Amino acid sequence: METSERARSEFRGPISPQRLREVVGSFCSGVVVVSAVGSDGPIGLTCQSFASLSLEPPLVTFAVARTSRTWPRIRDVGSFCVNILAADQRELSQQFSRSGADKFAGVEWSPSPLGAPVLDGVVAWIDCELRHEYDGGDHTIVIGEVHDLAGTGERRPLLFHRGDYLDIPGTTA
Repeated sequence: METSERARSEFRGPISPQRLREVVGSFCSGVVVVSAVGSDGPIGLTCQSFASLSLEPPLVTFAVARTSRTWPRIRDVGSFCVNILAADQRELSQQFSRSGADKFAGVEWSPSPLGAPVLDGVVAWIDCELRHEYDGGDHTIVIGEVHDLAGTGERRPLLFHRGDYLDIPGTTA
């Protein structure tokens, strides 16, 4: 029996969130912090569902949980910066994933051309204006139009795999 036939014959019905997370977690992703400056100061969130979407026009995408209290505040600003975290920035990733905390406490940053925080030490940053949002089930799919960006190419990215940060020998920043 061919692999595709075997896969079809072993269909088990509805996919549980736990099983989906387990299988899709096999795919390694980078980690970013999406940031903006709102009326109360800088705001940001950690995200691992970031990707380049289009070269012409220049677009990027990410998905954010519908339960996020930070995304609506960033949406209201209308522009944001995607900060691609470096391998040695695990603590920063964790800091921006916490609810209710001052996520920018002790964080050095400078404003992007659109005014959003560019975090010190990141691999790269991408300055965007919000272009579209789409329903993505329990997430919102965000499309950003790229207005400016920069990267050093000298630092290695922070990676996430199977529910944890990935340590690869020789990949420290």
